[in-house]
Amino acid sequence: MLSLLVIVIILALVFDFINGFHDAANSIATIVSTKVLTPFQAVLWAALFNFVAFFIFKDHGVANTIAKTVVQEYITLPVILSGLIAAIIWNLVTWWFGIPSSSSHTLIGGFAGAAIGSTGFDAVNAEPVLKTASFIVLAPLIGMIMAFIISLWFLHSFKKGPLPKVISSVVIMVGLSLLYLNLETDPEKLTTYYDSYLMKVIFYGKNFKWILLTFVILIMAIFTFYLSSLNTSRANAWFKRLQLVSSAAFSIGHGGNDAQKVMGIITAALIASGSITDFEQMPVWVPLSCYAAIAVGTMSGGWKIVKTMGTKITKVTPFEGVAAETAGAVTLFVTEALKIPVSTTHTITGSIIGVGATKRLSAVRWGVTINLIWAWILTIPVSGLMGALILKLVHFCGL
Repeated sequence: MLSLLVIVIILALVFDFINGFHDAANSIATIVSTKVLTPFQAVLWAALFNFVAFFIFKDHGVANTIAKTVVQEYITLPVILSGLIAAIIWNLVTWWFGIPSSSSHTLIGGFAGAAIGSTGFDAVNAEPVLKTASFIVLAPLIGMIMAFIISLWFLHSFKKGPLPKVISSVVIMVGLSLLYLNLETDPEKLTTYYDSYLMKVIFYGKNFKWILLTFVILIMAIFTFYLSSLNTSRANAWFKRLQLVSSAAFSIGHGGNDAQKVMGIITAALIASGSITDFEQMPVWVPLSCYAAIAVGTMSGGWKIVKTMGTKITKVTPFEGVAAETAGAVTLFVTEALKIPVSTTHTITGSIIGVGATKRLSAVRWGVTINLIWAWILTIPVSGLMGALILKLVHFCGL
């Protein structure tokens, strides 16, 4: 039992590593295609902020949702093993062909499929699976709409009329209000830790991730006040600088969302083996190793998918890169707060389509996009079938 648990944990971290290089394109495609950073610099940048997410996302809600994909009494180590093998195979196949499929959905599909192959459909918790499946459509749609709105906001800020400045002023006021609401004001907490009042206020805030996201949005809003005074060349230079901020925010969202999925799988394995009794007892080494694995995986690249994400869907400029990454980051932060495991691939793809649509609908290469959608639709059922078949093989081998 112990040796099988060790194998499952190793395979889970291998999947997390593959997830990193498979999804590296999500974080770096736009920043590489706009030549803000070289590919090597970009993967280091993304990997750094993938790991920074360890210090920001502490509730592990997405991990809990993944762990509850299968009814606890039906979770066994062979089921988890089979699901992981299926997910790894599908990730490698889609990476080889340059298809930005969802690592999240292949993991859920493989896990659920193996459980169905073992016990039947009663083994699956319908609610988390349906919720996750619905965001195959909703995550890219939310990203697309938000990117479209942010792009229009930037475009109108180039003009000298009063409307863009009014909109930016409202955004700043709302942002400052949200910032205040999320700052820690409990005197006991403020006097217990750190010597610096500022550090106490920020790091013991009610929700540090919202403070961080609000700062990003405030930076964007303040910047729009100066857009009308810049010529195209200077504006482009500033948008390249802002891409460092937006891509960092997206990479934090990517790490916070995707590393948690493997955390959920490892915790489910620990419960199934009897090492712990419930999700709340997750050892600290689990999140630490998962964030480290996805960061190292991101540093390994994933250039086939970078090409699809950065050039084949639509041509991306620095300003559009900022809009897409900001929209993607907001979507990932919100869905993580709602404990919904979404695909970072779907989210950033929808965001890139959104910025492309602001130019004209024909600017989006819909043939490429439709092929991607087919891959998204097929990921869960194909991974599920593979998980069920691999479980039969695992049982045949006596495990």
